[in-house]
Amino acid sequence: MTENVLGRFLRARREAVTPGEVGLPAGPRRRTPGLRRGELAALAGISVEYLTRLERGSDRHPSAQVLGALADVLGLAPEERGHLHRLVKAGTGGACAATPARAVRPTVRSLLDRLEPTPAFVACAQGDILACTRGFRRLAAPAGLFDADPPNFPRFVFTDPRARTTFPEWERVADRHAAALRAAADLGDGGVAALAEELSITVGREFGIRFATAAALPAGFGDERWAHPDAGGLHLTYESLVLPGGDEHRLTAYLPADTATADALDALDAVGAAG
Repeated sequence: MTENVLGRFLRARREAVTPGEVGLPAGPRRRTPGLRRGELAALAGISVEYLTRLERGSDRHPSAQVLGALADVLGLAPEERGHLHRLVKAGTGGACAATPARAVRPTVRSLLDRLEPTPAFVACAQGDILACTRGFRRLAAPAGLFDADPPNFPRFVFTDPRARTTFPEWERVADRHAAALRAAADLGDGGVAALAEELSITVGREFGIRFATAAALPAGFGDERWAHPDAGGLHLTYESLVLPGGDEHRLTAYLPADTATADALDALDAVGAAG
């Protein structure tokens, strides 16, 4: 690609943001219609020289973290962040990541059947839900996890506003999913790396910093609090197990951590059975 579409987009957005929108005084004799390069660079944590190279097209390979920081400062809307992500892919000739193995063995599906009505699911390293129990669908579908095709847990946590309502302790949940993606990306999983790049741009600092600073593997067990639209507050424990076979699939099962949660899950199961 010879045309510098990425640089043109960044410059246009920079010139459309007023100093007041980012907490800067307007000041006298401003010749720039929006932010100066130095102002945007300082707020995004990069050098003026690097921002100049991006806008002029002499550097067309910015990291997702840099683009996420620029998008944060420029106040890009979700659709603009998505467009920015596509511009980078077009400019670098990036190919789509390989589709992760989605086949779930019949024996694993039988295991899920035996776990009913326990909320349980099988996911690939990218977080796509490949198979699940009806109990898990009753738990997660009302929150919106299954609105996407395929449903993806990390993408839901970081991009769907309903996730912050679903998980009262959203920060803990977000840290865990970012750390899981970082661990898989560090092992060379191209699909996970592509998802992390996407989220670094489309979400920005809320994901990018977590991904960049994750230094430990997420625990394979623990507890989560859910705010279910029908069942109310739930306190769940979980176990997450790597399945044999080399596809990096994980089976995660949720169990009630207290009597009130057990009763609430039983009520959900009764409604599901009646329906």
